[in-house]
Amino acid sequence: MKNFIEFIAKHLVDKPEAVVIEETEEGNKIKYKLFVDETETGKVIGKQGRTAKAIRTLLGAIAAKQGKIAILEIPDRHEKNEQQ
Repeated sequence: MKNFIEFIAKHLVDKPEAVVIEETEEGNKIKYKLFVDETETGKVIGKQGRTAKAIRTLLGAIAAKQGKIAILEIPDRHEKNEQQ
């Protein structure tokens, strides 16, 4: 699933080297945080969140096949820097 998110995100942005995905697993829930360059967050989210919603829908289908629940968050880049 992480590879799927990475593939999609890298093809949506102009700076694919800036794509970072953090994965945490708790039981049958898998949480993904997708970080991209601050100037390109909008490209991953899309107009009115349609792109992000589509990614989440596909991710949910993949997770359901494996009997898991997947959650995708797309925080601001500066939020990652504050956590470190």
